[in-house]
Amino acid sequence: MVELLPSILSADFSRLADEVAAAERGGGTAIHVDVMDGHFVPNLTLGPPVVKSLRKATKLPLDCHLMMANPNDFIAAFADAGADWVSVHYEACPHLHRTLELILSRGMRPGVVLNPATRVDLMVEILPMVHHVLIMSVNPGFGGQEFIPFSLGKIHRLVHMRRELGLQFKIEVDGGVAHDTVAAIVQAGAELLVAGNAVFGGGNPERDASALLAAARQAEDLDSASRMADEKSKIH
Repeated sequence: MVELLPSILSADFSRLADEVAAAERGGGTAIHVDVMDGHFVPNLTLGPPVVKSLRKATKLPLDCHLMMANPNDFIAAFADAGADWVSVHYEACPHLHRTLELILSRGMRPGVVLNPATRVDLMVEILPMVHHVLIMSVNPGFGGQEFIPFSLGKIHRLVHMRRELGLQFKIEVDGGVAHDTVAAIVQAGAELLVAGNAVFGGGNPERDASALLAAARQAEDLDSASRMADEKSKIH
């Protein structure tokens, strides 16, 4: 079943605990934390101290997305702060296998992130190691960007690879997830939907998270019904 991961990048940091609690009431099942270092991406956000404070405010898994040039240097700190999932960029890790092993060694679930211009097929060898693959559907660094349409093809390709390899990793999407894009994203095969502005931008995270999740699950139900109809038509 599709899940919503509210991204605190768009939340009101003066009321972060309340914002996260409201998003959880709206159906969020994990909290997405964007960590930007000002080098790998042109922005600077937060680090382990904020994650440590956030850990006290929610029991939901903390999904830490490290947009960093040197993620290995900080994996232990995020583990100590209470991160549950840690994803690193394919483009930032010259020794990706080693980085994923480091995440696993600290008891966290590893993910790999692909920028829009990076082909999914490049990471086939390490797919058995990952808990999730995060497809960036905008260029990372800032919230509120428009969804890049060719990301849908990457999601489709990843679904095909997962089936061919017999794996169970989750497919996560981050960037431009909103009411006008969520149906296509879900029908392409994404299961973990990261949304920031669509959840927190309107000032009512509980209402807006619930509405976005409802739209996503409606698209999921329609897609399932369509697939069943296709299978029946093949039988007959």
